[in-house]
Amino acid sequence: MEQSCTPELAEMRPAIRRFVTERLEPVALKIDATGEVPAAAREELHSQGYLGMRLPEALGGGGFDLSTYCLVVEEVARSHRIFTLMMDASSGLTPIAIARHGTPEQQQRYVPRLADGSWLASFGLTEPDAGSDAAALRTRAERREGGWVINGFKHYISGAHRADVVMVMALTDPAKRARGGITAFLVDKGTPGMSIDRTDKTIGSDPIQLSDIRFDGCFVPDDAVLGEVGQGFPIAMGSLVSGRMGVSAACIGTADRLLETAVDYAKTRTTFGQPLSDRQAIQWMLADSATELALARSLMYDTLRRIDAGEDPGTAPSMVKLYCSEMVGRVADRAVQILGGAGLIRGVPVERFYRDVRHYRVGEGSSEVQRMLIARALLK
Repeated sequence: MEQSCTPELAEMRPAIRRFVTERLEPVALKIDATGEVPAAAREELHSQGYLGMRLPEALGGGGFDLSTYCLVVEEVARSHRIFTLMMDASSGLTPIAIARHGTPEQQQRYVPRLADGSWLASFGLTEPDAGSDAAALRTRAERREGGWVINGFKHYISGAHRADVVMVMALTDPAKRARGGITAFLVDKGTPGMSIDRTDKTIGSDPIQLSDIRFDGCFVPDDAVLGEVGQGFPIAMGSLVSGRMGVSAACIGTADRLLETAVDYAKTRTTFGQPLSDRQAIQWMLADSATELALARSLMYDTLRRIDAGEDPGTAPSMVKLYCSEMVGRVADRAVQILGGAGLIRGVPVERFYRDVRHYRVGEGSSEVQRMLIARALLK
């Protein structure tokens, strides 16, 4: 379905596919075997310029538009989800927010290091009572001479245990909350008063972990404020469009790999003297997956064209994220069913993809939140 993206992007796809197959896939197999992410992962992505793609060239980034970034994410997602998370850590919400809203000093301190992957960033918003309802957060930041003291607790923060800097959202005016009462702070690893309480493995691959962060009298100077005091909520929300499109691209790439694997297996596996591909039940599962994948690609790249052209996409990014994240779950389920026992064994990519894709219906706004946003716009 190359017609889903522009001819220029379509020309890039074969070279990216070769890189993913020849260079990333061996690393992915090592990750599956050890549960650890080797230094080679960052080195390989950095060698191709796939880290910091969305950051300004003047600050060490690639300066690429969202469509190009999503094409690369789509292809990289065919190998292992950890690679797309590494791309996001160097070119996602926190790095983009610093590049857009940071002071020159903040930009020079953080962006080049994030762009080349030598530093990792995390986004500290979610709390036990503030996930989908982000404005309900309780973490407080109170002004002191020369800075702010942060107290509170963050929950399920992706990659925080490895992060060199966390963008922390905290209440600075509880009466205003999302309407000017939330501020973004850049808190470096090792800052006294900030600690990782615990880190949990998830339903997905071992390296994909979520951490709890505790702030207990954590003092940060005034120059840790990102943007203006009270503007943290719009800063965070302003990066959600690109985040949702990146997740959608990862869903599409994963679904493409799963469908390809299922087709190959159906052609070679024989039951009762016939290949699986002769069975109508199998054919229909493959046909459904191919149709849904084609629709997802068309919807995503049409929305990307509008975004890169400067148009207001409205709720289209929510529609894309909703459809793609649920589509890849169905494709993964069919792939496991087609592979049978072979789809249940640890070490087989299909089994790992099946677990990893469950994240997509929760992160970057759950399916229920996307439906709420779409319906709200329709009923306005």
